[in-house]
Amino acid sequence: MTVFELALRSMRQNVKHYYLYFFALNFSMSLYFVFTSLQHDQAVQNMTYPSVDFFAGFQIAGVMLIIIVGIFSISANGIFLRRRSREIGLYQLIGLSKGWVARYLIIENILIGLGALLAAIIFGALISRLFVLILLNLLDLEGIVEIGFSVPAALKTLMVYLLIIVITSIQMIWRLYRSTLIDLFQADKRPDLDKPPKAVTSAIFALLGLALIGYGYELSGHINKQLFVNALLMLGSIVAGTFLLFRITIRWCFYQFRKHKDGHLGLTNSLSVAPLMHHTKANANSLTLITLLSAMTITMISMAYSFYYSVEQETRRDLPYDFMFENERQEAQSFKKDLEKEGIDVKHHVVEAVLTMGTILNPNDESDKFEESLLWLPAEQLKQTGADINIPPDGEVILYNAGASLAGDLDEQSKRYPTKIELEQHGQTVMYTLRTLMERNIMNLDAPGNQLLVSEATMDEIAKEMAGTPDYKKIRFDTYQVPDKEELSKASSLYNAKYVSDDQLTYDFYTQYKEVLQTTGLLIFIAAFLGLVFLISTGSILYFKQMTEAEQEKQSFKTLRQLGFDVNMIMKGIIRKQAIVFLLPLTIGMLHSIFAIKAASFMIRSNTMFPASIAMTIYTVIYFVFALLTIRYYRNIVKTLCHNHHL
Repeated sequence: MTVFELALRSMRQNVKHYYLYFFALNFSMSLYFVFTSLQHDQAVQNMTYPSVDFFAGFQIAGVMLIIIVGIFSISANGIFLRRRSREIGLYQLIGLSKGWVARYLIIENILIGLGALLAAIIFGALISRLFVLILLNLLDLEGIVEIGFSVPAALKTLMVYLLIIVITSIQMIWRLYRSTLIDLFQADKRPDLDKPPKAVTSAIFALLGLALIGYGYELSGHINKQLFVNALLMLGSIVAGTFLLFRITIRWCFYQFRKHKDGHLGLTNSLSVAPLMHHTKANANSLTLITLLSAMTITMISMAYSFYYSVEQETRRDLPYDFMFENERQEAQSFKKDLEKEGIDVKHHVVEAVLTMGTILNPNDESDKFEESLLWLPAEQLKQTGADINIPPDGEVILYNAGASLAGDLDEQSKRYPTKIELEQHGQTVMYTLRTLMERNIMNLDAPGNQLLVSEATMDEIAKEMAGTPDYKKIRFDTYQVPDKEELSKASSLYNAKYVSDDQLTYDFYTQYKEVLQTTGLLIFIAAFLGLVFLISTGSILYFKQMTEAEQEKQSFKTLRQLGFDVNMIMKGIIRKQAIVFLLPLTIGMLHSIFAIKAASFMIRSNTMFPASIAMTIYTVIYFVFALLTIRYYRNIVKTLCHNHHL
């Protein structure tokens, strides 16, 4: 039998071990092929706004997929090599050289890789159309896009597979040549219980792990004060704390539990707690990685979901009017006539405002004092446009700023109010009371200066007293609202075609809304599918590790059967163990993600609880499926041992 024939035979025999690996690898690379195809496809890109950078988005997604697939392949390959150590040792024991064994393993690796490559390209080509339809739906685009087979995407996918085969082959050769026969035959043995951890040292490091995680969580509440430093501290403390948690804290807790039981664990705890006591330390690296990847995935999906579904609300905070003209009476009248000519129903209102220079005082810091541009807007006129506002008392002011949360901590900013606004009027200082801050705009984003709401009487008083001062300016705003969404789309096209110049920064609601919707739609598309790959990869690694542990624990199960314990009694302990194995990284990852979302919440003004709950539910369901697969694998092993015992 040739090396090639032996490799084919081995693949057929090991298909029950490889099927999930093959599926995860195939799914990941199919997505890579789809993303690369979209990256090179001009049809979808031509339907979107120029500000939506499709090429960069899919390029970044492709790089992240390569990293995920690389980590997954190396981890899974290491687990498979460990499981097959006895087989590799037998080949050497019968006289085959390490070079022959290396060739055999590499040929098998290439065959699996080629099979997965062909399946990924075929499957990717078949589902490309579905992915394009999902993307068009997320971007709110209509049209039929024909997706042909992308040769550049296929070549890039081939290059990635070659890279994975090279890396995993080097891993195989390295493992083979640095292992002795004794190492190979003992690799799949269940390790003896480690010595109990030193009480004082372990307790200190166990508490340190919890303290580091707690410190990271505490930082998440005010990360935007010193963003870069606090973000690094938060990330570093949570990563270090998670590692200590899995390597020392959890193991120390298990030993304390056994000590409390005086070593009398009983059958269920012996099959659940006891294996975890000596496997948790060995698996600390992978459990830490899985937990952090889970947290990152849930955070990424939750934030993308929140951005996407709050686009209209967020855009309306910035742009309360569909269209706005500033001191452009002729253009405003022309635009109104164009809309009427097209039969578009529009509400047109004029708002007369005043622009001055002034100082908003900070009562908490007297040195924080500098002049800035102030836009005084009359509440009575704004109410006529349909604005949801209350008219302030004469002499009082309300500041409107949609970007207030992005500028700093809102709680800290709120401590500045009420305060005073100082105006210099021909050598005299006049003060007005700034009552509070509202986190939205009352005039469109491109209006000049800080938007201040006052009564019309107060604005007239300011206009009278500030006339003739430097930078004083009267401003006429022509505002337009188009109630019908379909008509708004037509009005936006007309506005952009005729009234927007390259040298002037202007916004209309519909264009801004569509641009942000497409950007966030692309973000949620990439985040959702990357998250799915993360989930399948981490779930598969946990599954493979439990397969290995199941093989190591066969002798224990056999002994228990000989002592008269039935399948259900043994499975009760195994199910408890799997619940702990899968729930620990999932639960801790979810906790991490909750505080990570809290840390990033200053970037988004809508509620993230609903999208985060959806992401966590999906994550839990898929992890539950992996847990069921693992339990089924254990049950098959125990049943087989039971059958052999009866024979």
